[in-house]
Amino acid sequence: MSKLHADYYADSMHQVESPLVRNEKIAEDTFLLRVDAPEIASQVVPGQFVMIRLSHTDAPLIGRALAVYDVINEESGKPKWIDLVYLRKGAMTSALASLPLQTKVTVWGPLGNGFSNRECDHLVMVAGGIGQTPMLLLGREALGSQTFGSPNRKNGWSDQVTLIYGARRKGLLAGVSDFTDAGFDVHLCTDDGSEGEQKLVPEVLAEKLSAMASEVRVRVVTCGPEIMMEKVAEICESANVDCQVSMETPMACGIGICFSCVAKVKQDGPEQWDYKRTCVEGPIFDSEKICW
Repeated sequence: MSKLHADYYADSMHQVESPLVRNEKIAEDTFLLRVDAPEIASQVVPGQFVMIRLSHTDAPLIGRALAVYDVINEESGKPKWIDLVYLRKGAMTSALASLPLQTKVTVWGPLGNGFSNRECDHLVMVAGGIGQTPMLLLGREALGSQTFGSPNRKNGWSDQVTLIYGARRKGLLAGVSDFTDAGFDVHLCTDDGSEGEQKLVPEVLAEKLSAMASEVRVRVVTCGPEIMMEKVAEICESANVDCQVSMETPMACGIGICFSCVAKVKQDGPEQWDYKRTCVEGPIFDSEKICW
């Protein structure tokens, strides 16, 4: 494995034990939890994640990686809380969903590299399933309505933000009002046609890209099922559009020790690739680098 850049290491992460401030259902089997974690909130950048596990118990033993959905400031303007959105599915998330407020959880982060803030005229965010979770912060940063990181990253680097968001049915769409309130142009898709268009999100992306003027600098970011992201990457490559993907490989430690989250990433030279740990060298990669 090639040498990691020092910025990718988890040396600056913080581990906190914090009581749940919110833990409520926001869509079908989808929950939002909030923890008091100013050390993490002040450093996180869009696309980074945290690991979370239940405090004072070994069941479940392994933590769960969750993208940071939102950063909430206190009255002074300093970041204080982080919001995480999760789908109740396995042992960890089922346990989380049943926790009452003030129950303590252990959280460590921020982790990963985050999305690039490369300038563009139009940022198009493509999400499927629970893949909308890293998009809220990125879109706000792009439009200049919020800053992130320590020191603060540059914001206001895109004139327009569009979210293409798909799920199997209407009940699984989570946080839609958060995205519209942030000023994004939101296009919804459902497999059964119960909300928005009855289309797959890559189809809508292809239509949007073909309708845009060639002089517009477009960037695409995507997160969701791997088969969806692969199709998005193919569409962007054909259209010569800059695209980044947020890989959702299962993680156990989040800090690069266990090697459970590796993905095949292309290297220099024909047919050259290597395994990269998505927790430290990702989870964000340029789409053309991934061996799908």
